[in-house]
Amino acid sequence: MIKLTKLNNQPFAVNADLIKFVEQSPDTVLTLVSGEKIVVRESAEEVIRRVVEFRRVVLEGVAGKHCGGSNSESSRG
Repeated sequence: MIKLTKLNNQPFAVNADLIKFVEQSPDTVLTLVSGEKIVVRESAEEVIRRVVEFRRVVLEGVAGKHCGGSNSESSRG
């Protein structure tokens, strides 16, 4: 989930995996896979940055579990 702001300054979170398009003309409009459109205060570049950061954190967590996390055989004495 990423945190964004609606035009009325109401914060909300959206599932980044449900975003199909991000358009800026002049407002930033998210189009979800369901077809629903949401207008947000953040720029398109900022929305994309937050999605990329969210995915980076998720992938780092997955990689950490598979690459010798605290539960690995190699950490046992």
